[in-house]
Amino acid sequence: MKHTVEEITLKNGARGLLIDIPGATVMNTRVQFRAGMRYAKKPELYEIAHVVEHLSFGANSKYKDEQAYEAEFTKNGAYHNAWTSDFSVCYETECADFEWDRILDLKRIAITEPRFNEEELKSEKGNIRSELTGYMNDYSRLLWPRLQQSVGENIPDLPERLKTISNIELKDIREHYRRTHTANNMRFVIAGKVKHRKRELIKMLESWELKPGERLEIPKDDLHSSPAVLIRRKDASNITFGFSFMTPRKLSAQEVQAMGCLNHILNGTMHSKIFGKARKLGLIYGMGSSTFCGTNSASWDFDGEVNAESAEELFALIQSELSNVLNGELADSDLEAAKSYALGRYQMSAQTVSQIANFYSGKYFLHGDIIDHSNVPNLINSIDKTQMVELSREFAGSGIRALVAVGSVEKALINSLGDAIISL
Repeated sequence: MKHTVEEITLKNGARGLLIDIPGATVMNTRVQFRAGMRYAKKPELYEIAHVVEHLSFGANSKYKDEQAYEAEFTKNGAYHNAWTSDFSVCYETECADFEWDRILDLKRIAITEPRFNEEELKSEKGNIRSELTGYMNDYSRLLWPRLQQSVGENIPDLPERLKTISNIELKDIREHYRRTHTANNMRFVIAGKVKHRKRELIKMLESWELKPGERLEIPKDDLHSSPAVLIRRKDASNITFGFSFMTPRKLSAQEVQAMGCLNHILNGTMHSKIFGKARKLGLIYGMGSSTFCGTNSASWDFDGEVNAESAEELFALIQSELSNVLNGELADSDLEAAKSYALGRYQMSAQTVSQIANFYSGKYFLHGDIIDHSNVPNLINSIDKTQMVELSREFAGSGIRALVAVGSVEKALINSLGDAIISL
């Protein structure tokens, strides 16, 4: 879908993107605050942002509870959701074009005029406790916070997060909200038919009653390497693993594309260098790799599940294929195939209003970057083997790496798997 993007700054200090998509039949709106779990006032309140998120569409100045608000919001099919991360609390809505203004005003009421109360707080603390307890049985969700913790990121693991829920009181919710939900800490992305509504949109957004505040800084951690970690679970029938190489800097948009192509070569298909070969050998049902670009660091992440008797053979294959990359052994045909795949995925990435909003919002909310969607093919076409090899060497040579596994195996086996990664 063709679209144009404009960044605007409101009089109150909030900033955001207006994405005009001619002919769009829906409007997608995302409002983000740097208000995530890392901004809890003290560690024992770590889960507070998650509680604020759960309360976000509850009682407010106009509706007595979540049910009343929900009934009004969804009567014409509109959708809303909210999510929390280490750094963000984000509120998302999508609605039919004909009711964009009604839904935007309902969004304003929820964000700027909440009425936090004890009854809903108690209910949502219970819901979150249930949610996180369920994650304890999802080994992937269990291991990644532990991996972040092992390399020096200042976060608790999942069992520690659960313990913080009971500490949160209504006064803490109100304090966190007042400190983080401010105009200067607010960013937004609105996608749909906005060109001829720009003046009205700005007027509505500037009517939101938020205190000035400040754009909160992204915390910077002192990152380091870690020995292999085993989370022992007696009921685990195989090994769920994740390992990361990290570099203490932000990647460019072009470097992110290059790492995307490298991950495709390694794990993207049934004929890929690691996953494809492992499948052919009967070592693993599924695994993958990805690259995450943060503000102060970037990570090259690998994950999967493997039976204990196949683990060492799988990690020997991983070690061999990553060594080939580090030694510059990448075939031209593999690179061209990966670039062709990336271009195809690019063509498929802007079929809906939500997809377009998603493309811009992640980078904009985290970094303030506005990536030109139409320039992505140029970024992909400019990727070469030298860049991919140099990036892989940077990640592997940074000295910041960790492996975490969940299983019922002996720690000696996990140490052995970690040694295969350390030796790169």
